[in-house]
Amino acid sequence: MPVTNVSKDPQAMTMTIVADFPVPVRRLWDAYADPRQLEKFWGPVGWPATFTRHDMYPGGASQYYMTGPEGESSAAWFEFIAVAEGRSFEVLDGFSKEDGSRDLGSPVMRMVFAFEETAEGSRLVHTTHFNSAADLEQILEMGMEEGTLSAMSQIDAVVADLQSFAAGQAVKTQLIGDHQARLSRVIRGTVDEVWKAHHDPELLRRWQLGPEGWTMPVCEVGTAVGETYRYEWEREGGEDRFGFTGTVLEIEAPHRSVTTEAMIGQEETTTTNELTLTPVDGGTLLSLLVTYPDEALRETILATGMADGMETSYARLESEVLSG
Repeated sequence: MPVTNVSKDPQAMTMTIVADFPVPVRRLWDAYADPRQLEKFWGPVGWPATFTRHDMYPGGASQYYMTGPEGESSAAWFEFIAVAEGRSFEVLDGFSKEDGSRDLGSPVMRMVFAFEETAEGSRLVHTTHFNSAADLEQILEMGMEEGTLSAMSQIDAVVADLQSFAAGQAVKTQLIGDHQARLSRVIRGTVDEVWKAHHDPELLRRWQLGPEGWTMPVCEVGTAVGETYRYEWEREGGEDRFGFTGTVLEIEAPHRSVTTEAMIGQEETTTTNELTLTPVDGGTLLSLLVTYPDEALRETILATGMADGMETSYARLESEVLSG
């Protein structure tokens, strides 16, 4: 158990947990920044978390749910107030309703996570601020202290894994629920560089090509809410042309964009793509959450080798665009 101290102050309306880890601050920080890692320890033992959104920048938000041993579910959200990379972040934390909206009738807490170096590695000071002594008492009665300690008991195993989430790994696909998939990869480049590579037509034409032998004759990028985009590819020589089009729903450069996507000629079947870029050790974590109309379409599209095609393009992005 990494926790070394737990203190509750009813007058200040706070609960503070101090934990020490035998790893550098950067490694511990990335465990909180990367949703793939965070879901391995955010929920108590037996209640794993699934993050459907995790935008770790000021003004960003997270949405997640925890699933119990009998299939029961509890959902919640973060709103990021401040982020000082590698040092601290501050969020509002609250519960969600069954429809996913914020339950503002339940207590909303302010949580501060401070990271510091120690002689043995790193220390995390996690302070939760409550709006009233009654809120503090209510949340403690709900088992917050026990649940948090149980969750944090899993962090050591996550940060000890130095390979699974590092740069150099190919695109990974995670199925979420019955109609979503998250594709993730660490790309060797800064957030600004990776964002530009996704929104500059000249750069896109150099790397977003999939297998060798294809070109991208049409590359119309949407850079504002409401704008449309259109990408088309064909084999060298002009054969087998196909493409995708969609509309920008949200965009917050250089961290997040949300777009619709449909194959040209099949616009009645649309997915929603949420792209998030997060700085981590070794580069930028790219997370693409795709929401499909149903499970069948998800399985059909993934079976086409979508992840392999993305990996080929991202490898080209690193070698031919970002390497310079």
